[in-house]
Amino acid sequence: MPKYFTLIFIFLLINTAHVVAQHQEIHTTPHLWKGKKSVAEDSSSLLFAFKHGKVHGNLRYFFMATENQGHLTDAYAHAAGGGLFYETASFKGFQMGVGGYFIYNIGSSNMAKIDPYTQTASRYETSLFDLEDLTNKNDLDRLEELYLKYNFKKSHITAGKQLINTPFINLQDGRMRPTEVGGLYGEIFPGKKNKLEGGYLYEISPRGTVDWYGIGESIGIYPNGVNTNGVKGNYKGNIESKGIYLLGYTHQLPQNHSIKFWNVFVENVFNTSMIQWDWKKNEWVAGLQYTHQQAVNQGGNEDPSKTYFSPDQKSRVISAKLGYEHSHWKTSLNYTRITAEGRYLMPREWGRDPFYTFMPRERNEGFGDLHAMVGKVLYTFPDFPLKANVSYGYFQLPDVKNYALNKYGLPSYTQLNVDLTYEFINFLEGLEIQALYVHKSNQGETYQNEKYIINKVNMSNYNLIMNFHF
Repeated sequence: MPKYFTLIFIFLLINTAHVVAQHQEIHTTPHLWKGKKSVAEDSSSLLFAFKHGKVHGNLRYFFMATENQGHLTDAYAHAAGGGLFYETASFKGFQMGVGGYFIYNIGSSNMAKIDPYTQTASRYETSLFDLEDLTNKNDLDRLEELYLKYNFKKSHITAGKQLINTPFINLQDGRMRPTEVGGLYGEIFPGKKNKLEGGYLYEISPRGTVDWYGIGESIGIYPNGVNTNGVKGNYKGNIESKGIYLLGYTHQLPQNHSIKFWNVFVENVFNTSMIQWDWKKNEWVAGLQYTHQQAVNQGGNEDPSKTYFSPDQKSRVISAKLGYEHSHWKTSLNYTRITAEGRYLMPREWGRDPFYTFMPRERNEGFGDLHAMVGKVLYTFPDFPLKANVSYGYFQLPDVKNYALNKYGLPSYTQLNVDLTYEFINFLEGLEIQALYVHKSNQGETYQNEKYIINKVNMSNYNLIMNFHF
């Protein structure tokens, strides 16, 4: 069956021909619950606030399949689920929100199956369900949001379990459910041209899990790769951290310029700082990022074999964009350089890369001495709400045996993404369908070892996602 994925996927593309992008750009408000808005009413009665609250729901179906090279094991998954979210109306500026979600594995290949040639399991499909228990098909429910929010002017501060979308901690490109965080987080607007945001996080529920974890505990749920000396990573359950402190500032400059500053301090583990400049004039757009990282103390553990961020390394990342946007077209050329001073590290459990070269289904996290070049084209059809998004990239990575700069044993590769998205109106309003095709081709040395190939290169990944929001 897996070898027919290509034909099946093309058939689905043709026969749906209607497809919203399933991943969300960072720096934007999370919109998992369509229509989720703060309610303007404010009464002296607490009962009034509860009775005039809003309920939102979502039903979701996700088909994913991965077709690997030759005799290497393929995988496929069918997932379905639903959830409800409730938020009260405003009461003296305060609102309460609560939401949860359930997921079922309704027909998939064996998520715990190990490929006999490489001793590895499925990479992509497993995160639709529970990475901590690959045999779990039914008990896949999670309390996702439970918060108290205080609104003042156009600003707000939220305490509890919530969604945030920042450069380094974000929803991620979707599976069934996103990464959620617990803590205190606020967005404040001191003037029309300034935005200040940040807070303190003490727990995280990563995408592909059903539980909540302390900050140190959350690092390592995803594969650990190898240490800088080539020994298998061993930091899962061995990282100590009291929490994450985030601070972001955005300022709108004259003539369509903007500048962003971000800092993420992970107590006892590492610190990451970023500055980003964006510009737009007529149809032209441009952007430039600079990111710097270094370890804090011993990077999470005094034992070098169990630490997350080696204190002997640091990383610098430069990312740039130049684009042209006109009428129904958006195009861009993008470049990212990670220097050879060390690996760029950010727990994959927390979010995806903020770089301009990001493409769904792969990341630049875990690598140093990297060059990435990506072209992107987005076309919005004028007569109906169909979008076609095509991107192609070349990623030059260090040799797979250069363990100090290649954490996950990924060779250089090219990647093609084709993404069709559609949001229905009228009778089928609330229904969204997306089809995403990804192909990655090897461009590096693999030393005739298929562990550097399976689920990494010479593979295709197929996705069909349907959402109904109400």
